[in-house]
Amino acid sequence: MADLEGYIPQAIAAQFRRQAIRVWIVGLGVTLFWLALILLPPVAKADGMTGISAPLYKFFSFICHQIPSRSFFIEGEPFGVCSRCFGVYFGLVLGYAIYPLWRRIENIEPFSKVWLFAACVPLAVDWSLTVFGLWENTFLSRFLTGTLLGTACSSYIVPATVEIARNFTLKRLLRQPEL
Repeated sequence: MADLEGYIPQAIAAQFRRQAIRVWIVGLGVTLFWLALILLPPVAKADGMTGISAPLYKFFSFICHQIPSRSFFIEGEPFGVCSRCFGVYFGLVLGYAIYPLWRRIENIEPFSKVWLFAACVPLAVDWSLTVFGLWENTFLSRFLTGTLLGTACSSYIVPATVEIARNFTLKRLLRQPEL
């Protein structure tokens, strides 16, 4: 006798897939919007729109040190965050964008946490070597280690957000009276 405990009817599986794609698209849109917010302050400031740039720089100052010597520049103005933070957020966008190329969006099985910690190692090494005076990290090393971490994080965020949306759907379906 077959074990039916994990069985999901095809109609519900198709609904879960459509929902997962919508959740993924929204998540990709949110990460792209966040990246655009990081790029907006230098463009706005260079064009003399300090009413836009100043509040955004202030907002990002709560999440990043914004040291100009560690930041990328557009039109002579620093990004809203440093090169490492920009790498993390760029990695989130990249990870979201490529996620469906290597894993089914509706798959909510989590990865082993060891991969997330492994993605932190290059960043920690890059930071530590500089702190201990063994070498000076570069824009490229900070950006690449941040990108690696951001991409890895998206591999956990996508299935988590899909699962959250699925749980809300299941709760709603369970509350509906049977016809």
